[in-house]
Amino acid sequence: MNGPLKAVVIGVGAMGRNHARVYTEIAQTRLVGVADANALTGQKIAAKYNVPAYEDYRALLEHEKPDIATIAVPTRYHREVADSVMAAGVDVLIEKPIAATVEEAQALVASAQALGRRLMVGHIVRFSPAIQALKEHLAAGELGKIFQMVCRRVGPFPPRVRDVGVVVDLAPHDLDVMRFISGAEPTRVFAETEQRIHTEHEDLMTALLRFDNEMTGVLDINWLTPQKVREVAVLGEQGMFRADDLTQDLFFYENSDANGVAWGHLSILKGVSEGRMVRYPIQRYEPLRAELEAFATAVLNDTPMPVSGADGLAALRLALAVVESGKTHQVIEVQA
Repeated sequence: MNGPLKAVVIGVGAMGRNHARVYTEIAQTRLVGVADANALTGQKIAAKYNVPAYEDYRALLEHEKPDIATIAVPTRYHREVADSVMAAGVDVLIEKPIAATVEEAQALVASAQALGRRLMVGHIVRFSPAIQALKEHLAAGELGKIFQMVCRRVGPFPPRVRDVGVVVDLAPHDLDVMRFISGAEPTRVFAETEQRIHTEHEDLMTALLRFDNEMTGVLDINWLTPQKVREVAVLGEQGMFRADDLTQDLFFYENSDANGVAWGHLSILKGVSEGRMVRYPIQRYEPLRAELEAFATAVLNDTPMPVSGADGLAALRLALAVVESGKTHQVIEVQA
């Protein structure tokens, strides 16, 4: 397919309006229209980028005939809208979570395959420069065997969220990151959830995960902390990496007892001691821009999606297992 791709955004609220902006900034795409059930919201964004606005996304598809679409509507509408968009012959990037239920997510993945459409899920944290750098260092074996991964995603309650709790809204980011940077799959989860301020759903969660490579994972997620924190720490034989997703910094804290010891001989180590700290230089860029560039490039080159529907399904399945564990106070075995 030749570019630039004709792009549309369905749902131009808090996140969708940024998709619209980026589609006007990158070389691979040209924004040709937006749709939003709130006419004033849609018209405001459309006027900013001199494109037409529609209240009905089906009219947008009919009149503008786009190549690609971002779907950024509330989660409960993801399946309905995505099915319609893909049936119209359009490739889709759908904001996370992929759908409201595992069954709906499975149906979307099946629909994309049956229709021959490309489906990507907007797990934007994968495209953070600090997370990308962390994955590269881990893939190079610089940490040796990974023991534990801790993800902390806390901050104030976002007024934009109404239809889901903190687990489904935020946990898919970190569950996806854990799978992405470790290459491992969780086999069981246990979680404690609390409903302290949010009137309908849980707003605090702490979870423990076990992975098929013997790594453990810890999730600390809430909407109750007055300071916004986005951190990933990975502990292993050689020390610990810490990625700060807000400042886009990556640090390494060395286990000096492992310094100079070949990876294959690390079993002889008797302890851990504090070594040097390294702050890696990171080339900073906007993760959303990197995400949409990757999406458009995959469509243009007919290559696999960087974050597939199956990836989105896996993250949702894990998030819902966390919710179930929080409600039942039981360990939940996870099946792929």
